[in-house]
Amino acid sequence: MRRAFIAGNWKMYKTPTEAKAFARELRSALADVKDRDILVGVSFVNIAGVVEELKGSQIWVAAQNMYYEKEGAFTGEVSPVQLKDAGVTHVILGHSERRHIFGETDEMINKKVRAALDHGLLPILCVGELLEEREKGETEKVCKHQVVEAYKGLSREEALKVTIAYEPVWAIGTGKTATPEDANQVHAFIRKVLAELYDQDVAEKTCIQYGGSVKPENIDALMAQEHIDGALVGGASLKLDSFVRIVRFQ
Repeated sequence: MRRAFIAGNWKMYKTPTEAKAFARELRSALADVKDRDILVGVSFVNIAGVVEELKGSQIWVAAQNMYYEKEGAFTGEVSPVQLKDAGVTHVILGHSERRHIFGETDEMINKKVRAALDHGLLPILCVGELLEEREKGETEKVCKHQVVEAYKGLSREEALKVTIAYEPVWAIGTGKTATPEDANQVHAFIRKVLAELYDQDVAEKTCIQYGGSVKPENIDALMAQEHIDGALVGGASLKLDSFVRIVRFQ
């Protein structure tokens, strides 16, 4: 049985002061939740404060991106070594905003996944199709390509450390969401791809989250699906009541 995993991606929101206060409230509101994994993905300047506030709690902290080199003359970038030392446990990689706004390639994302694992960080790999790709019937083709490319060079043991977040790009921040049944179908397909790359055991053990306008109103239906193991939550993770309700899905 896969353990549920609910993650909030705060994107470029919250100042360090706001982030610390929110993390403190979140810790208190979710103190009794023990049967599922919880994470917040925060911007680089918020990592230290949020890690401090959540120390000793069951809530993990993720970075929203990183560079794949250990160190060097890469002005403005942050390395896996720096993130690990700062207390981060996970890193979100390949988010559609990184792919489509900042031009990150499959090769670059693969290097980042590799570097994260090499330095003891757990990747949350985002995959998903654009609206025009969906309308052309290319959802499975796009998702398979992104998964295969990101997993290149990973051993079976390393593959088991990766969480996948299926995020149809057309549903991110738009208020639109794939139906629970549609999302479940894509999740099942991703498991099939993992079984082809490795084996059925890896496919069954991999946590696959859904992301894309996840809200308190749809989380229960999403989580009732066989192949949906959690959620990567954007806007709804910025408000205490809504994120707490999502974490406490029925």
